[in-house]
Amino acid sequence: MSSFQIENQRAVIDIRERVLKGEHPRREIINFVKSAPVGTIFEIHLPHRGEPLVATFQSLGMNAIVNEIEPAHFRLMAIKLNEI
Repeated sequence: MSSFQIENQRAVIDIRERVLKGEHPRREIINFVKSAPVGTIFEIHLPHRGEPLVATFQSLGMNAIVNEIEPAHFRLMAIKLNEI
């Protein structure tokens, strides 16, 4: 289990290695997002676009943007605007 931390209202979470090992930390990430304070900016690094995670963020009422940083390195950005 990873430990996620928030510094200056920003949470940077790099799960590329875990996903490539076959792990699926989606529930862990969502629980962290739910417990984070409103206004937190989430930056999640993935080895692929992470469409299921984007869909989950959207179902929670959050907008999520994904950018390809380089091959096999994507960054999902989202801001928690309301309590979930």
